[in-house]
Amino acid sequence: MALGFFALAIFLFLGLDSDYGYSSPTSAAATSEGVEITYGAVLKLMHEKTKFRLHSHDVPYGSGSGQQSVTGFPNVDDANSYWIVRPQPGTTSKQGDAIKSGTIIKLQHMRTRKWLHSHLHASPITGNLEVSCFGGETETDTGDYWRLLIEGSGKTWKQDQRIRLQHVDTGGYLHSHDKKYQRIAGGQQEVCGVREKRADNVWLAAEGVYLPVTESK
Repeated sequence: MALGFFALAIFLFLGLDSDYGYSSPTSAAATSEGVEITYGAVLKLMHEKTKFRLHSHDVPYGSGSGQQSVTGFPNVDDANSYWIVRPQPGTTSKQGDAIKSGTIIKLQHMRTRKWLHSHLHASPITGNLEVSCFGGETETDTGDYWRLLIEGSGKTWKQDQRIRLQHVDTGGYLHSHDKKYQRIAGGQQEVCGVREKRADNVWLAAEGVYLPVTESK
């Protein structure tokens, strides 16, 4: 099933328009409200306040960890803004399972296969917690763990819900703002971690390939 899904995802992503010659797929699920988000979904996360998408590409930071940079990207149609939702290793969660508020998840960058990561290195513009992409299919650690926190009364993650992602190791919330890079990613926003809940660390699931919920027997 996993191979079948990835074959479908790759088919959908090929030939799209971006800074690497790709564009986003059209998905009926991605255009309707209230779609349940499950493990294995491929999605973009939109920063609520600025509408930029969480983004990464094979460009390292010139300071801090030197790991692959993570930014906020202004354009909707870019394949480097897709992330695969994965469960925490060692749990019984599987592809197609719904995701409850408070659950620890991982986000894998679709193009480079690295994990959304944070640590105590300083972010380049504001000096907050650096957010990077780290590792690969067989290389990961607890710095890749994020706790899903759903705003409001929702118990499971849906596309129209406001969420925060809190980094497990540092306690920092995934955060962005209108401060932009001039060099490594001109016109893209800094993405970092901050330890306080703020209006600038709210995100929503946007475009993507969403899987049906696996019903429990």
